[in-house]
Amino acid sequence: MRIRTLLTTAALAATGAGIAHAETTLDKIAATGKITLAYRESSVPFSYLDGPSKPIGFAVDISNAVADAVRKQLKKPDLQVDWQPVTSQNRMPLVMNGTVDLECGSTTNNSARGKEVAFAINHFYTGTRLLVKKSSGIHDYADLAGKNVATTSGTTNLQVLRKYSSEKNLNFNLQYGKDHADSFLLVESDRALAFGMDDILLYGLKANAKNPADYEVVGESLQVEPYACMLRKDDPGFKQLVDGVIAGLMKSGEFEKLYTKWFVQPIPPKNLPLGLPMSPQLKDNLKALSDKPAT
Repeated sequence: MRIRTLLTTAALAATGAGIAHAETTLDKIAATGKITLAYRESSVPFSYLDGPSKPIGFAVDISNAVADAVRKQLKKPDLQVDWQPVTSQNRMPLVMNGTVDLECGSTTNNSARGKEVAFAINHFYTGTRLLVKKSSGIHDYADLAGKNVATTSGTTNLQVLRKYSSEKNLNFNLQYGKDHADSFLLVESDRALAFGMDDILLYGLKANAKNPADYEVVGESLQVEPYACMLRKDDPGFKQLVDGVIAGLMKSGEFEKLYTKWFVQPIPPKNLPLGLPMSPQLKDNLKALSDKPAT
């Protein structure tokens, strides 16, 4: 019994020491000489590809600003930036296991995810709506009763649509794309009548479709949720740095310039504007600087 007790005590002490000396994100970056930033391949205009392996977008610009701040703090002007593609399904695990240091894209900050990861100051607010072909005759959710509705695996929208379908007895036949481009393809190829997703992403996909005029975004917004950059939990030093970058952009007016660049002015690849003015919720958060999650 005594030997077992001593072994147990030693194990607990070792575990405690491991926790106390856990490597922070900034420690890891300093040791490796690189920061790994996540990007999405089709989350227009937040994070998407403009040519092979060239991520661009509103959230990519924020990520680059964070990388610059890390260079200054660590006094490493030659710090390397590695870009890691992620999907809705693997983005959280890759942040949690340390493969990715920061994920800035179209990720909803909510209470459930907050148990596993941390979120920076909210940088956008959106809600679930529907992208349909104008020729489909679909105008609202009730028109989709018993019909095929696309959404993307690993998103909060999937849960929102499933709950709404159940509550309204609509019996959607949900079809799951592995990413937003895949979900859009389900509508484009008539395998689904609608794609339920955050409205801003739907506008982005519409603007970059082969024939944008063939599509429209319809239906009421089912909920309002914030987007925020995602990082590892229990790393206050790195969260403070990321929050400081975003707060600095918001206070200086640079954030509004970035917003205009990606949401109002023409954007690649087709140089078409989304024409989406800033929401009241986001305007308020330029002053509040809140990281409050959706419930």
